[in-house]
Amino acid sequence: MSRYRPTRIGELLQAEIAQLLLRQLKDPRLSLATISRVEVSADLRHACIYISRIGSETEQRAALEGFEHATGFIRGQLGKHLKLRYTPELTFKLDTTIAYGVRISRILHDLIPVPPREPAESDTSHA
Repeated sequence: MSRYRPTRIGELLQAEIAQLLLRQLKDPRLSLATISRVEVSADLRHACIYISRIGSETEQRAALEGFEHATGFIRGQLGKHLKLRYTPELTFKLDTTIAYGVRISRILHDLIPVPPREPAESDTSHA
């Protein structure tokens, strides 16, 4: 089997789940949620779907619970729309890379000293 096939199947799953999220999944917990990436096992029987959601920790956990609740429906729809021998078992996980990137950015911003701002000429003249 090609070593690129799991990557291609992951991209296909990501696109299909994103369409389901837009069109058919009406759970309010899933609003503002996105599918950031999908990792598929070499035998194509398991897929780990990473989701990200803007909001608090509780909103992110609620979105994860919403996806876990809809796993059967999503897997059934994937089985209908995709021409695969086996529909992969789906596992949903929160993607924390965006929050990690923001945290690193803040740390770097705090480390770099900000030069003092000089007053503009219009500020110094009181005429």
